[in-house]
Amino acid sequence: MGQPDEPRKPTVGYLGPAGTFTEQAIYSQPDLAAMNHRPINSIIDVLQAVESGEVDLGLVAIENMIEGSVTATLDALAFDTDLFIQREVIIDVNLNLLVRPGVTLESVERVRSYPVAHAQCRRYLADHLPGAVFEAANSTAEAARSLGETDDRPTAAIAPLRSAEVYGLEVLAADIADHAENQTRFVLVAADVVAAPTGHDKTSMVVYQRSDAPGSLIGILGEFAARAINLTSLQSRPTKASLGQYCFLLDCEGHISDEVVADALRNLRMKTASVKFLGSYPSASVDHHDHLMNQVEVRKAAVWIDDLRGRILS
Repeated sequence: MGQPDEPRKPTVGYLGPAGTFTEQAIYSQPDLAAMNHRPINSIIDVLQAVESGEVDLGLVAIENMIEGSVTATLDALAFDTDLFIQREVIIDVNLNLLVRPGVTLESVERVRSYPVAHAQCRRYLADHLPGAVFEAANSTAEAARSLGETDDRPTAAIAPLRSAEVYGLEVLAADIADHAENQTRFVLVAADVVAAPTGHDKTSMVVYQRSDAPGSLIGILGEFAARAINLTSLQSRPTKASLGQYCFLLDCEGHISDEVVADALRNLRMKTASVKFLGSYPSASVDHHDHLMNQVEVRKAAVWIDDLRGRILS
């Protein structure tokens, strides 16, 4: 009698190649580190691979502490795919100037990197490489890989330390970002399934206005304020349907299984043209309000209303 087949190991897609911060974020999560990993060329390709079933999960950057939102991720989740966020992962970001072995700072003529990473190192580049020409790459690791595969000695790459290890490069200067502290937030996405509540959760959604009328945004925000739900993020994005039309991407504390959160989404759906649910998932933030008290107050209020209704003359 043969041995039973081992369960299939899930595959998580990420912005490749090997050595990206996204790969580093995967290895910060023991369960994701144990999965199969598939590097993919772009963020939108990662998300589409999850939607098509080519990979089981996808991890993509959504926000950087210095540069702000990753609009490619926001727009793809809002307009181009139907996926649910499963968790968020936050890691420290460390940028370094990498070169071919033996290259000195004086011989560097070009700097290659992902534009966001390049922007975070403006001060160092202005002070030490003022004449260097910038070359954009699809990712920091792609910049390092392309450098490692050639003998392009006048070019340096801005990339993580892991990229130096993977592609045989030397660290010419470490920690060159303008801000000593920097973090990036990633989201893990899947199709069709909503993460289970943990009591320390976040819910994300896209709210489309029915019309650009006075007070429409206040009406949206009021649904959360009336229920004492803390909003952790509010951003506007053009709908791409017409000039001047915007939607709002919101994150709030709590899970859709919480009655107060569900009630807020229910009212928003009734009062606006559309609400796209992006997921309820464990929050990685340490600064998280306790929303369980809201649940207690909701139950107390429901009992009170039921008591009053029970006194109505029949």
